[in-house]
Amino acid sequence: MTTVGMAGIGLMGHGIASNLVKHGHKLTVLEHPGNQPIADLLAGGATTCTDGATLAARSDVIILCVTGSPQVEAVLLGPGGVLEGLRPGTVVIDCSTAIPSSTLKVADAVQARGGRFLDAPMTRTPKEAAEGRLNLLVGADAALFEECKPLLSAFAENITHAGPVGAGHRMKLLHNYVSLGLIALISEAAACAGRADIDPAVFAEVLTKGGGGGVALERIKPYLLSQDTSSLRFFMSNARKDLDYYNTMAAETGAVRDIGAAVLGTFEQAVEQGGPDRYVPELVSLLTERPAH
Repeated sequence: MTTVGMAGIGLMGHGIASNLVKHGHKLTVLEHPGNQPIADLLAGGATTCTDGATLAARSDVIILCVTGSPQVEAVLLGPGGVLEGLRPGTVVIDCSTAIPSSTLKVADAVQARGGRFLDAPMTRTPKEAAEGRLNLLVGADAALFEECKPLLSAFAENITHAGPVGAGHRMKLLHNYVSLGLIALISEAAACAGRADIDPAVFAEVLTKGGGGGVALERIKPYLLSQDTSSLRFFMSNARKDLDYYNTMAAETGAVRDIGAAVLGTFEQAVEQGGPDRYVPELVSLLTERPAH
């Protein structure tokens, strides 16, 4: 049993937290108005605290599952933050999606306080998070990776060592760019199909049996057929943020990002058009409603 402190009990974080409790780990949760309801966690023995320093003082491992780099930096480095209460040897695990250059800065700050750091962003959805079946992409030295693997296995099915610190976040941005890029492409084609009087069921069937089949299509197929968003409960604003981070990473490394910039533009317009809290499958409707340039 490990004493774990956790910041960020959102749609994904709640699944992580519930599996930690299920596996017998002692959990303290940082109180925040953005948390999902935590009555079930409290009933399972979890406790709460109101600031990061207290969270760190109570914990051998800190898990972060917050929105992005600004929130990671605030929780760790801000007044009353985790670093103020960090004990030597404590492990900080960042499951957020973050800008790799920020990750390296944060890792240096943690290590300067005597802590240890690994980035472990996730793929899959809240459904798999609740089932303890996430995919983790881990950036850490090999020894720390092996040490933390049993704890990570409490909430993850597939755990990949991507390389040293920062490699997990780099791989996550590559993954999300490809995943969201495919969804954007299929959504734009679906919007065109609607205007061309192609039945959505025929559109989905032909893609499934041909070159358009795959996970991206399966994620949005329920919306194509019956406007069901439950297979991809991922906010449009988070997709925009992840693509912005990808473009930042590409720019910092000098990589070509022509298509990346176009995909980011698609989601930026979707957020402006429909608001931040629409789910990604709804991109199909937003593109259908949007007039052509």
